[in-house]
Amino acid sequence: MTNRTPARRLVLASQSPARLGLLRQAGLAPDVIVSGVDEDALDAPTPGELALVLATAKADAVAALDAAAGALVVGCDSVLELDGRALGKPADAEEATARWKDMRGRAGVLRTGHCLIDTATGRRAAATASTTVRFGEPSDAEIAAYVASGEPLHVAGAFTLDGRSAPFVEGIEGDPGNVIGLSLPLLRRLLAEVGVEITDLWA
Repeated sequence: MTNRTPARRLVLASQSPARLGLLRQAGLAPDVIVSGVDEDALDAPTPGELALVLATAKADAVAALDAAAGALVVGCDSVLELDGRALGKPADAEEATARWKDMRGRAGVLRTGHCLIDTATGRRAAATASTTVRFGEPSDAEIAAYVASGEPLHVAGAFTLDGRSAPFVEGIEGDPGNVIGLSLPLLRRLLAEVGVEITDLWA
């Protein structure tokens, strides 16, 4: 009988059910600790840098907690870059409606910052993944119905690939998981940077 080393504990510093679902589908069983970071208080020169600043703030906040001692902590945050602007979650239905009328028929870049901290060793790695999203042309009535569902108020860019807005996305260039909230290929590379193989985290 071979003795298998127990899997390292992984902590997701995000309350996103989509990110949790992606990790579970990949055979991981993360704990969730919400960071409580005030995202509106942070800024950066570009959307890609902002995504990374937000992800790093989340990971740092959770890694500092006793509850995360000895764990691998991953923080993520997504923004949609459109016309050079960083678009996060819309503040209200009116903003979500205006956002969709602006996005339709166009392409944006979904940027997700990833920050990984090994609290056992202090090693860390961070990077931003980018995926181009081509939006379809939903009618005003379709946009109104989508906004009324409430979904766009809870997701960066006011859309998601794994929900009601999927029919309004014509195509993507890049990692689809990144658009949903977390790039598993990037996470694998970040884990390797801190000396951990993702297969060692399989539950």
